[in-house]
Amino acid sequence: MRVSARNQLKGMVSKITPGPVNAEVILTLDGGQQVAAVITNQSVHSLGLTEGKVAYAIVKASTILIGVD
Repeated sequence: MRVSARNQLKGMVSKITPGPVNAEVILTLDGGQQVAAVITNQSVHSLGLTEGKVAYAIVKASTILIGVD
């Protein structure tokens, strides 16, 4: 896989929750941390995502927000 983004997290798909248009995909990383992404149901299908499959969370750093209480 070749992409320009440098923030890549390899994990295993642990849960896919489909909705009417989009699905929430949970990746479990080494160490047990989880990352969630919302992608289209079509993308789930075209990527062949299934629970237990290895996948990557690719983060575009300019879209990450930080907050505090």
